[in-house]
Order: sequence, then C-alpha cells, then structure tokens
Amino acid sequence: MTDRNNKIPFDEDNYTHNITKNNERQLDRRGFMKTLAGAAGVFAVASLPWGAIAAKELMGLADKEYPHQKIVDLKDIAVGDSIGFHFPSDHDSAVLVRLTDNKFVAYQNACTHLRCPVYWVKEEETMICPCHHGKFDVNTGAPTAGPPRRPLPEIIIEVHDHAVYAVRVKRYEA
Repeated sequence: MTDRNNKIPFDEDNYTHNITKNNERQLDRRGFMKTLAGAAGVFAVASLPWGAIAAKELMGLADKEYPHQKIVDLKDIAVGDSIGFHFPSDHDSAVLVRLTDNKFVAYQNACTHLRCPVYWVKEEETMICPCHHGKFDVNTGAPTAGPPRRPLPEIIIEVHDHAVYAVRVKRYEA
C-alpha cells in the first residue's frame, strides 16, 4: 500500500512519524525538566559561597573599622560650622558638624530618601535635604520632617592629637 508519491502511509496519531533515525529524539519533556532542575541546582550551589561572603560582610558592618582618616584640625573648625569630607571611600561623601567645643557629629550626607546631598544649616541648627525638604536632627541623624524615614548613617569619630578622625560607619538598626 503506497500513496500517490510511492511512500508508505503512516498513522495520523503517530507523532514520531518524522523520526527516521534511532535515538534521534532523546530529550523529551521529562528529560528537559530534569535538565532544567539540575541546572538550577548547580547555579544555586555555585552561588552559595558568594551569598555567604555577602552575608558575612553585611553582618560584620558594625565591627568593620576602616583606617582612621583625619578630617580636620580642631583650630580649623569653629563651633557651629561644618566641613565636608569623604569616608570610608572617596565615593562616600560625609559632613562633620562641631556643635560645641567638645561635641562633634558626623554623618554620611546622602539623604536616606533619594540620596540627595544633605547640608548643615547653622541658622536652623538642622540638617536639610533640599530635594524634597527633608530635615534631620543634627544630634541623632533621625528624620524630623519630609519624606525620609530612616536616619542618616552616623560616622563614628574620635578626637585626639588636636584633630578629628573618622573611624567607622555605625550600622543602621531598624
């Protein structure tokens, strides 16, 4: 029995009628899903070391102490004045404010709302973000007005040898 083109007819419900070689169709749906699950498992296991390193870094932020960086000599900053500096890297801008003869505070000056620069306004005795009128308490770094919800990251400072030094960044605690 042949058709008009001298080919052997096949059953219409046989979905393998176009396979002419043995074992040509080796990857069926079940095999594909097994391969996909295996690949996902390999990627998950391969990312574990990087996740562990990231978690260790995040968990140890409070303990991470950077090389002490001199910000300013005591004689060069008057009470009520501020000075900008970079800490812990050259890409992290910060501001130091001298509140009294013996009290200094320092914060990273990127607003916690949208990272706009925050400035010390001496007349108002507050830290202000001009982008969305956010205000921060200079003593604690906590937001007092505007859209920011988190305090400014505090920079721990030390005063010795007639100068102010940045030591580490205080970890944000919710």
